[in-house]
Amino acid sequence: MATRKVTLSLDVAAIEYAERAAKAHGQSLSSWLSKAARREAVRTGYRARPAGDVASLALADEAEVAAAQKELRAQG
Repeated sequence: MATRKVTLSLDVAAIEYAERAAKAHGQSLSSWLSKAARREAVRTGYRARPAGDVASLALADEAEVAAAQKELRAQG
């Protein structure tokens, strides 16, 4: 998956939680935050609508939602 560098400002408690969670899961902070942002977007109903072949995009969206839901269920 392509990445893009960004600058974010997070409250101190949030970044400390994220750092601990990333370490506990053996992930980099960037990877953990990326996955957390995607999970939250899916959880709150956001669905990306990029241009392209609608059928293949729909399948990709469904697969991404299913993967995020599976990961959320596994976390309790």
